[in-house]
Amino acid sequence: MTDLLRVHNVSKRFERLQAVDNVSLIVPAGQIVGLIGPNGSGKSTLFALLSGSQRAESGRIEFDGHDITHRSPDQIFQLGLVRSYQDPALFTRMTVLDNVLLPVKDQLGENPGLAPLHRIWRKQERDIASAAGALLDRVMLRRHYKTLASDLSGGQMKLLQLGRSLNGSARMLLLDEPTAGVAPKLARDIFHLVEALRREQGLTFLIIEHRLDVLFDFVDDVYVMHAGRVVAQGTAADIAANAQVREIYFGD
Repeated sequence: MTDLLRVHNVSKRFERLQAVDNVSLIVPAGQIVGLIGPNGSGKSTLFALLSGSQRAESGRIEFDGHDITHRSPDQIFQLGLVRSYQDPALFTRMTVLDNVLLPVKDQLGENPGLAPLHRIWRKQERDIASAAGALLDRVMLRRHYKTLASDLSGGQMKLLQLGRSLNGSARMLLLDEPTAGVAPKLARDIFHLVEALRREQGLTFLIIEHRLDVLFDFVDDVYVMHAGRVVAQGTAADIAANAQVREIYFGD
């Protein structure tokens, strides 16, 4: 099995805070991997390093064999590594459909030289819109396609963010608490969708999640962070039985 993402001894400090401390992990292609740990353990900072919005001070990050340690977010996105956020970063004054259409790559109509030549890009635009409609079906938002993103419920915003991420030709998704603040049934529906996307499209996922009862039913492997470091790694069963993890979470 090919490792799609490899993180080697990556560190990041903010003044006196060592947010990420010599972290290493791998995510094989086609797997769903969980990243857990208490608040402040460095998980979201690690995602920022992986997606290019922060720069690692040491170490190396490889995606599909490319060194992306110091690449910009747009360059990383072009390679197919896409990040979501705990608080969905939507364009709230745009419709659901327009939000999903934004990340589509290689749109001829966005080329200034071709934009006036409608005949060249009209069919591509129709095809893109049709594909976006099918994607909205997949994330249970088709009937809301004209709705402003600001008028969605919190759970629907999570679904829209996932749909938008998928429409950027993603190969791997970094999902930051995809079920935070949503009802228990929708939380499981989101993870069933993740599992279906892995099975049908071969997508790879690294997921930060605090709802361990849901996460552990779907992941192939789990990494645990605490105080900026990876302190455990293994299957869901291994992590559930790990005494150090129980101490971190429950004080056992």
